[in-house]
Amino acid sequence: MLDVEVVYALPERQMVKSLSVDPGATVRQAIFASKICDEFPEIDLSQNPVGIYSKKVPLDHVLKNGDRVEIYRPLKVSPKEARRLRAENARSAKDAQHDKNA
Repeated sequence: MLDVEVVYALPERQMVKSLSVDPGATVRQAIFASKICDEFPEIDLSQNPVGIYSKKVPLDHVLKNGDRVEIYRPLKVSPKEARRLRAENARSAKDAQHDKNA
């Protein structure tokens, strides 16, 4: 048997399920065996990417002992857009501080 973990997290809630799977088990099989989708019905494996220790893998990836299967949430904002918004907010704060001091 292989010992693995399946994890999923939301900003307000997270779950880590430890389980044993047969040698040759895939990421998909571990996710279903963990029943984590029962706890988080919004998980859609046709949409949510998955990975092992932050490296994306396909659902048919064969697991190794000690693997940590991670189910990723869809991004609400692309990284590029997030950087643009942070820069815009920083400029606005700087302008507000400048106006306050003027």
